[in-house]
Amino acid sequence: QVQLVESGGGLVQAGGSLSISCAVSGIIFSIYDMGWYRQAPGKQRELVAVFANGGSTMYSDSVKGRFTISRDNAKNTVYLQMNSLKPEDTAVYFCYVRKITDWSRNYWGQGTQVTVSS
Repeated sequence: QVQLVESGGGLVQAGGSLSISCAVSGIIFSIYDMGWYRQAPGKQRELVAVFANGGSTMYSDSVKGRFTISRDNAKNTVYLQMNSLKPEDTAVYFCYVRKITDWSRNYWGQGTQVTVSS
């Protein structure tokens, strides 16, 4: 069975940093694209960052320059380093994986709460 388990969420003051991770099991990690989404209360889920299998990364305009996505294929883990956090970054952050050759093979984590105080 495929499992995505996020961890590292918590409470941080504005301007601070936080790193969250997603441990993936049940798939061949290296042949999947990885991404992070987030969803604030009453808002639509939005794409935050993507680390494609080929090594390219993409970020939403709202986090570009502050967040960094990375992956460790040996550990089957994807990370999101969040710096210069703002209250508007407060959301549940979800890990997402998608097979590069078959986009119907995709999975979501349960999410981890990130709260940024003002």
